[in-house]
Amino acid sequence: MAQPGHSWSRARAGKEEEEEEEGEDPLDARIARTGCLEQHRELQECMEQHRDWRRCQAQLRAFGACMARREHRE
Repeated sequence: MAQPGHSWSRARAGKEEEEEEEGEDPLDARIARTGCLEQHRELQECMEQHRDWRRCQAQLRAFGACMARREHRE
């Protein structure tokens, strides 16, 4: 089962309230430390909207490029 914050069908209303109650998602915390959280969230939003990764290629490439830059810096 997907972790909180990573379910495409998750309702948008009250999302911030739920996250505050449940605590921060460990995967989101790890991604935030990479500096690529914004790209990750844009990819999640695209996937939630379209439910088809093929329609989210721009966001997927942006997130992948950000992660690659981070790995290259290390």
